[in-house]
Amino acid sequence: MANKSLFASAIAKLLPATDSVNREFAPAYAYGPQARLAQLAATGTLSDSVYASAETHLAETIEAAKAVDPLFVAKAAIYARKAGTMKDMPALLCAYLTLADPDLAVVVFGRVIDTGRMLRTFVQIMRSGQVGRTSLGTRPKRLVQTWLETASMRDLMAAATGNDPSLADIVRMVRPKPATDERRAFYGWLIGKPYDVAALPIEIAAFEAWKRDPSGALPPVPFEWLTAFPLSAEQWGELARNMGWQALRMNLNTLARNGAFGVAGITDAVAGRLSDSALGKARVLPYQVMVALGSAEDGVPLKVQAALETALEASVATVPSVAGRVVVCPDVSGSMRSPATGFRKGATSKVSCNDVAALVAAAMLRTNRQVRVLPFEEKVVGITLDPYARLAVNTAKLAAVCGGGTNVSAPLARLNAERAAVDLVVIVSDNQSWVDAVKGGATQTMREWDKIVRRNPAAKLVCIDIQPHGTTQASGRPEILNVGGFSDAVFDTIAKFARGETRDWVGIIDQTEL
Repeated sequence: MANKSLFASAIAKLLPATDSVNREFAPAYAYGPQARLAQLAATGTLSDSVYASAETHLAETIEAAKAVDPLFVAKAAIYARKAGTMKDMPALLCAYLTLADPDLAVVVFGRVIDTGRMLRTFVQIMRSGQVGRTSLGTRPKRLVQTWLETASMRDLMAAATGNDPSLADIVRMVRPKPATDERRAFYGWLIGKPYDVAALPIEIAAFEAWKRDPSGALPPVPFEWLTAFPLSAEQWGELARNMGWQALRMNLNTLARNGAFGVAGITDAVAGRLSDSALGKARVLPYQVMVALGSAEDGVPLKVQAALETALEASVATVPSVAGRVVVCPDVSGSMRSPATGFRKGATSKVSCNDVAALVAAAMLRTNRQVRVLPFEEKVVGITLDPYARLAVNTAKLAAVCGGGTNVSAPLARLNAERAAVDLVVIVSDNQSWVDAVKGGATQTMREWDKIVRRNPAAKLVCIDIQPHGTTQASGRPEILNVGGFSDAVFDTIAKFARGETRDWVGIIDQTEL
């Protein structure tokens, strides 16, 4: 019989050789220029991560943007904001375009600077000097002026919540030209200049009146403006009825500590608002609901916590079903303990990369009940999930398994050892595989995948990258898709790839309309 190891070595030589190293200095494949920017835009953070500092992430993003055509930068920014619901990265890329292609910057600004928080982030980045200028410049200044002049009073009040810079700082900086007496009075009130009291917007006038007599009805202003004052339990309950969905899920413990749930009807009202009926308008991501669930303290009523579980189920209800024999492999290694959006003083997310990987696996199992789940670190971790269990239960069960080195090829090796028949394998990882490092030629992941394809010629591999590190363990073949991010757009991309509707994530982004 022929020497198997000899012919295996010959086959390995036909696989694409590695051309880079990952953060663990193990062999890897570097993303091409567009894929690298796409990955940074969809998963990137401007905070410290387990493998790189905030400064490194920023420098890498600017470098990646310079390596591609500004048109693709524009499309990546819009995709990251609209499909990936990212914040810092779209604002950074928009700021970069004000120098790289000012005309495109105008288009992108109108698509991605869609909230007051995004406006403040854009101005902060522009003034920092990190994109090549320390002031707004004429055209960006006009863009900010236009945003201020066309925003609704509701949007302006929301924008006035937050600092560094504050909305007042921005108004002083760009000096918008108010078209109405009401807008002129608002700007005067905001920056501490003389204004016509009679012309104040009714919301601001009500707020000023309430400050003089806080016993009255709460004014229709952002709840953050009100919580700086002593409030009764009844007033906290009123806030719970009126604050936005995202603010509500983030402030459940605050409401509990201030007695809101002791007010008649508030528990039912909050539970109802957290249910799936509110999800359509709130752009809720599954991991955001998972944060609220994991953070809920004992004072939050069980009915409210149950409503969060309902919201979590609803948030993944649109995860498409994928036909065939599907295997999902979440990375549960030690590096996956790091926050998915990086470390940021006072604002570090409680959601880890491990949580995201676990949630992707549990969500796919929820809508594809025949999916096989193979968690891995140095080896495949034995764990049994109930496809009919609540999403929160399976996610917590997977997320609890976290430790050890990273070996991305481990689940593929298991499938090969079993000679398993597969149609689609989905790996969710930070891609920093080092346990299986080999010298020369292809990665061990590619070697194992090649064996799977030889048994299953129609099989496909999707590698979901949830950290912006610029390399992957599998590349260079048409049946392999590398995709970044952890919004629901990833699920749609997987389904399209499985159906043969797309072969290129970069191509999906490139189809973004300006």
